[in-house]
Amino acid sequence: MPKERPTTRVLAMLELLQDRPGISGRDLAQRLGVDERTVRRYAAHLTDLGIPVTADRGRYGGYWLPPAFRLPPLTLTDGEAGAVILGLLAGCPGRPEGPTQSALAKISRVLPAAVADRVAALRDTLAYGAHPEPVSAPDSRIALRLAAAARDRHRVSITYRSWRGETSDRDLDPYGLVFHSGRWYVTGLDSRSAAIRVFRIDRIHALQPAADPQAAAPPPGFDPAAQVTASLGEVAGRHQVRVLLHTTLEQAARLIPPAAATLVQTAEGIMLDTRAERLDTMAGYLAGLGCPFTVHHPAELRDALARLSDRLASYATRTREI
Repeated sequence: MPKERPTTRVLAMLELLQDRPGISGRDLAQRLGVDERTVRRYAAHLTDLGIPVTADRGRYGGYWLPPAFRLPPLTLTDGEAGAVILGLLAGCPGRPEGPTQSALAKISRVLPAAVADRVAALRDTLAYGAHPEPVSAPDSRIALRLAAAARDRHRVSITYRSWRGETSDRDLDPYGLVFHSGRWYVTGLDSRSAAIRVFRIDRIHALQPAADPQAAAPPPGFDPAAQVTASLGEVAGRHQVRVLLHTTLEQAARLIPPAAATLVQTAEGIMLDTRAERLDTMAGYLAGLGCPFTVHHPAELRDALARLSDRLASYATRTREI
């Protein structure tokens, strides 16, 4: 009885050939979990199926598909199509427009009737929480080009509009893209400030390769997500706030969203680090947590808490007027 062909790995190899033209036999073997001899057998099997895989031998050789080769139209299972639609709806709060609306319509047209009906129900019943301002989807072409530049360490020139409406041109060495609180950001070395900055991708209106394409490498251990979170925290308010919560980390994490503050376990309790525009608002927020706490910084926050306490006490002494 002939040995069954490992269809899943053959298809995985086809995906790798599309994503990384010229990938070496060694890399293919490592990614597929086989030896290089098996990779050659998979390539022959793809050729038998009418997919013309070519191989360049030698030290710098690799496997290729012809540039003009096109696979048949994409097909998705019901679960895969549903996952794509959920991703499209989540990434575009509000009424989908432009490419998102077009993609949703195309996928919906080819779904089985039962799945299409459930998708329609989802769109009819889905609601989005409030945002501080309308969320704009970024230009997908710019986002994809930024991702490629970050991966390949290429410098780009961007035209950026600030929150004040001011437009500027600058070179950027992108280090990574981050999806945070419904928005897409890119972080990297900014030529104008000579510092690592964070930019909203939906505010980038033009992008092209920089005159000097060689980008600087990110600092060792650089974490784009941590950089974006920290940067957004810095612009969230004028006051740096440090408060020790006398509770468990698990309880604090249930009360405080990750984007709102940094929580660190210490021997005395949970140290909360955040920023606030108004200390009276922060006083009310802390009072609403329902756990004891000690203010480390700033001292003015203690005054705001005292004023809140006095105000609440005055409310408690009020009697109903007849």
